[in-house]
Amino acid sequence: MKCLIVTAHPLHDSLCQALAGDVERELSQRGHSVDVEDLYGDGFQPALTVQERSSYYLGAYDSSGVAQQVDRLRYAEVLVLVFPTWWFGFPAILKGWFDRVWGPGIAFDNSADMGPIQPRLQELKHVLVVTTLGSPWWVDRLLMRRPVKKVLKLALLGACARNSKLQFLSLYSSEKLTEQKVATFRKKILKALAVWA
Repeated sequence: MKCLIVTAHPLHDSLCQALAGDVERELSQRGHSVDVEDLYGDGFQPALTVQERSSYYLGAYDSSGVAQQVDRLRYAEVLVLVFPTWWFGFPAILKGWFDRVWGPGIAFDNSADMGPIQPRLQELKHVLVVTTLGSPWWVDRLLMRRPVKKVLKLALLGACARNSKLQFLSLYSSEKLTEQKVATFRKKILKALAVWA
């Protein structure tokens, strides 16, 4: 399968980067085709440009500034997102990747009457999220009601990749981890990857 891994952590020695490396090795060993976008490492510019936004409803979204990212997204059958959850949201650089790369004519089509948009990411079958949070599980799940998962499942995938299956793995209290907790979480990731043919 064609797999795209997108990482969004500024520190090269972070747990997120290590987990992304685990994902890349496992997918490669299983014979999948793997592309990696390290948004910080690649110097990705997250701000939607004036030209991009101006072209949003003109029939031809100007994706020339993110052409490589668009090509990788269009052909991905598997998307793995590895990032820290900060303030119960995406890191700004990852939000910018969605803003700039998941544009009209790429991830979706606007309808003529501005009704519901139509999905375009038909190739995308599996989405795995690997995220770390400093908060305990109950704050995210009970108090905040998992806002990042909701946005991904309902807004992004619900609108752009309706045939995809989402799996969401969260590592809570990530600033107080033991080696055993990290090892257990790594096993969960490998188990999730193992089911893809």
